[in-house]
Amino acid sequence: MQNWKKYLENIGDVALFDFDYMREGRRRPDPLPRLLSAHRQALAQLRESAAGKVFLIGKSMGGRIGCHVALEAKVDGLVCLGYPLCGGGDRTKLRDKVLHELKTPILFVQGTRDPLCPLDVFEQVRAQMKAPNDLCIVEGGDHSLIVPQKQLKATGETQESTDQRIVEAIAKFGSSITV
Repeated sequence: MQNWKKYLENIGDVALFDFDYMREGRRRPDPLPRLLSAHRQALAQLRESAAGKVFLIGKSMGGRIGCHVALEAKVDGLVCLGYPLCGGGDRTKLRDKVLHELKTPILFVQGTRDPLCPLDVFEQVRAQMKAPNDLCIVEGGDHSLIVPQKQLKATGETQESTDQRIVEAIAKFGSSITV
């Protein structure tokens, strides 16, 4: 998220936080209640100094946990970078319950090669959501939104230009939210 922080600071103030398991170098995530508690605490600290709109932006599990937090805490919008819809990449293990419960506007940024979020399955889930939602597709992007060098070279693109298009989509989404 450090690179994304640099990009997003061009749009507004950014506050990063890491879950305990990440700071401690563990591979296995903490249980959901502990992840939610850490996210709530980070949001509360942010609110002490934030002026204006507040968005939760998370990569993979961070985005999913942000969706859970938005069910109980007021935020102006959500941005999920690589939402992990399918647990372990298994299309039968959808993590969509929280998405169906959301009312907060949300932007999803998904790669076309993301095995954790097949776009055909995701479109069905999005169509059933109550919350206003939009999708920014990263052609060739994987779960981390990385496009293979071969594809970038063939299209005359760079990863940086791809990331900048994502930032532009986030900025457009953020400016479309009125409070």
